[in-house]
Amino acid sequence: MKHSEQISQIKVLMSRLDSGTTVDAGGFRLNPTSVYTDLDLAAREWAEFFTSHPQVIGCSGELPEPNSFVTVSDLGVPMLATRDSQGRFRVFVNSCRHRGAIVEERDRGSARRFSCPFHNWTYDTGGALVGVAKPDHFGDIDRDCHSLVELPAVEQYGLLFVHPQLDGIIDVDSLLGAELAAEMESWRFDKLAYLGNDTYEAACNWKLAMDTFGETYHFTTLHQNSLITQFHGNVQAYDTFGRNHRMLLVKRTIDSLRELPEDEWDITTAALPVYWLFPNVQLMPFAEVCVMIRAYPDPVSPSRHTSQVSFYARPDMLEDSALSDALSYAVHRFGSIIRDEDYAASASQQVTADSSRVEHVIFGRNEPALHHYHNTYRAALGMDTLPLLDRVG
Repeated sequence: MKHSEQISQIKVLMSRLDSGTTVDAGGFRLNPTSVYTDLDLAAREWAEFFTSHPQVIGCSGELPEPNSFVTVSDLGVPMLATRDSQGRFRVFVNSCRHRGAIVEERDRGSARRFSCPFHNWTYDTGGALVGVAKPDHFGDIDRDCHSLVELPAVEQYGLLFVHPQLDGIIDVDSLLGAELAAEMESWRFDKLAYLGNDTYEAACNWKLAMDTFGETYHFTTLHQNSLITQFHGNVQAYDTFGRNHRMLLVKRTIDSLRELPEDEWDITTAALPVYWLFPNVQLMPFAEVCVMIRAYPDPVSPSRHTSQVSFYARPDMLEDSALSDALSYAVHRFGSIIRDEDYAASASQQVTADSSRVEHVIFGRNEPALHHYHNTYRAALGMDTLPLLDRVG
C-alpha cells in the first residue's frame, strides 16, 4: 500500500474512532438463508467459481526453491504444483499417464523426481516422463507425448494462481484491477517464507465462512476474550476493487501513531488489512506475518466446507528458532480463534438455515462487505442482486 494511501486511511480510522462512527453501507439488505443450503445453487457455484475460475493456491513461499512441490486436492482435480529445476512455477494434474493413479501423495516437500507408486513411472519437476519401468516388457511409448498434463499457472505479486481447466485463461491484472494489483505488489508477498498450514473442516457453508470476515460488529461480543484485546470493534474502513475488496480492522495500537509524524505512520500498526479476493480468499498481511484463508465447498453438502489456512512470515523472522516458534504459535492461535469462535458462530447460523424456518438474515448499514460480496456472487451467477432498503420492518 502506498504510504500516501496509508496516511489517508489511518486518518479515516482515527476520525471514526474519535467520532464513534464507522463505514456506512447506506441501508439494509435482506439475504435469503436458502443461499447457504440450496443444492442447485451450490452446484452452480462450484461450476462457476471453482472449476471454471482462476484460483489462488498460496504465496510464492510455498515453493521456496527449485524442485520444491505442493499438492492440492480441494478443487476436484488432483494437482501437483512445482517449482521446476529452472525456478518456474508449474502446475500439473497429479495423475500418472499410465493408469491414472495419483503420482505424489505427500502434501509438500522437495524432489527432483516423482514416481508413481503403482508401476513406478517417473516424472521430473517439469512434468516430463523420464522413466518407464521395464520398457522392454511394457512396449515402445513416446515419452514426449506422455508428460504430466499441465494446467495454466501464473505466479504474480507473490501469489500462485492456477486454472482448473486445461484451456483456462489467467489474467491477474484483470482479476485484481490496476489499483489492487499495485497494492498487492507493494506488500511483497513474494518475499514471505512459508510458516505452516491448518485445515478446518467446518459445519457451515463456505459463504458463511466468508461472511465472518465481513464485519467487526461482532468483535465486542464473540471475541470479548480474544481479539477485542487487540482490536477496536465496529470501526473499520472499507473499499471495493471490482469483485474484490479491502477492509481495515482497527488495532488498539493506532493511538501510538498520534504522537508520531505522519512520515513514520505505518498501516500495520494502525490496522489489519483484510483483502477478499474473489471468490474464496481472505488475505491478511500483518507487519511480520501474513495469513491466507481459502474456503472450499463440500462436494456433497452445502452445509459444510473446508478452510485451508496458510501462514507466512518474513524470512529474517525465522532465523531465530525461538522467534520462529513464537510466531508460529501466534499465527496458529489466531487461526484457532477463527475456527473456535467465528466458525462456531457460522455453524450455529447454518443450523438455522438448514431448518428453513427463517427466510432471510439482515445485513446492516455497518456491514458493507456483506452487501458487496453477496451481490458480487449473485451478479456473477446472473441472479438478481439484493436491493438496498432504507429500513427493515
